[in-house]
Amino acid sequence: MAADGLVQCYNKGCGKRFDLNANNDGDCQYHPGGPVFHDALKGWSCCKKRSTDFSEFLSIPGCTNAKHNEVKPPEAEKQQKPDNEVIPCEPPRQPVKPKDPNDRPSASEPKQKLKCTIGASLKTALEKKLKELSLIQQNADTDGKSGEVKIGTSCKRNACKSCYNGDDSNKEKCLYHPGTPIFHEGMKFWSCCQRKTSDFENFLEQEGCETETHLWINPESNKQKIACRTDWHQTPSTVTISVFTKVAVPDKCLIEANQVSCNIFITFEGGKNIYERHIELREVNIFYENYQSWFALRSRIM
Repeated sequence: MAADGLVQCYNKGCGKRFDLNANNDGDCQYHPGGPVFHDALKGWSCCKKRSTDFSEFLSIPGCTNAKHNEVKPPEAEKQQKPDNEVIPCEPPRQPVKPKDPNDRPSASEPKQKLKCTIGASLKTALEKKLKELSLIQQNADTDGKSGEVKIGTSCKRNACKSCYNGDDSNKEKCLYHPGTPIFHEGMKFWSCCQRKTSDFENFLEQEGCETETHLWINPESNKQKIACRTDWHQTPSTVTISVFTKVAVPDKCLIEANQVSCNIFITFEGGKNIYERHIELREVNIFYENYQSWFALRSRIM
């Protein structure tokens, strides 16, 4: 007891000095619980208030009222270690051996087109978008057939070599490629039929794989290559790549992969814009388990 006759209260969060002869119920405001430190937050287990500052934590008012407590809590007993205690010594970690680059499959291995699923949201959005673009194309075709196309104008469809020679040209069938040209690792081909060749002249001479009427005026002449926003999410067993392309056209897209690389070619905005990217994978990929999913606002590759 101090000279002033007051003793220290040992209740947590109180810290006041008090007179033993004047110690009544409710004089002490304290925390009956213990301190809690988690994720940089500090508080007491008996109440909800938390703080990141230690001084503020010590100043949190108690949540319970009772008498002051003059009994000092016992110190935690220290466990004495026996003199003959054996301290295990873990062996040093062995350095990770680098993988032999010869064990890595070649990036030039044939690639396989990934399995595809199309979400209901894309089907609805694509139907609406294609109707809008169809009206534009019909107007262009109508204008072309009404005499505004000059004699000698070439058909704008891929791989078609026909030229406009008058109204009879509109009755001809156009043999063309609805897809897009792909040039990768020395190979050249169309995304719609996959007939690959290393010779550029042979590529240009490949006949189309679908028929349609000729297109003398191209309503999609402003097609642009766009750098789209992407998102990469990885777990121990999978990698998911999301490309934020609005209203992709799956029939005009190509996602293919082998064990160590992936080619991405996406036609979106109903066919107005394109996104293209080649990705080298760090780890070996089980490509036959991969698939692609198409939605109204994004394309997902797993």
